[in-house]
Amino acid sequence: MMSSIDDPGHGHSPAAWTAVVIMLLAVTLGTVFFFFDMPALVWASVGLLVAGAIVGWALAKAGYGARGPKYSPKQH
Repeated sequence: MMSSIDDPGHGHSPAAWTAVVIMLLAVTLGTVFFFFDMPALVWASVGLLVAGAIVGWALAKAGYGARGPKYSPKQH
C-alpha cells in the first residue's frame, strides 16, 4: 500500500480536469468536422487540442496541479 506522499494525484486536479475537458471537446469537434468534410475546422480542432494541453500545463505551473499549493485533494 502506498502512502499519500507517493500518490501522484491520478489526475484529480483542476489542471488535469480542465485540460481533459478541453481536449475531449477538441477531439469530439474534430471528429464531427471530419465526418462533414470540413478540413479547416478539423485543423482548428487540432489547434484546440494543443491549446488544451498548454492550458493544463499552465494551470499545473500556476499551482493547480496534483502537487500544487492551490490544490486541496478531497478525501475519498
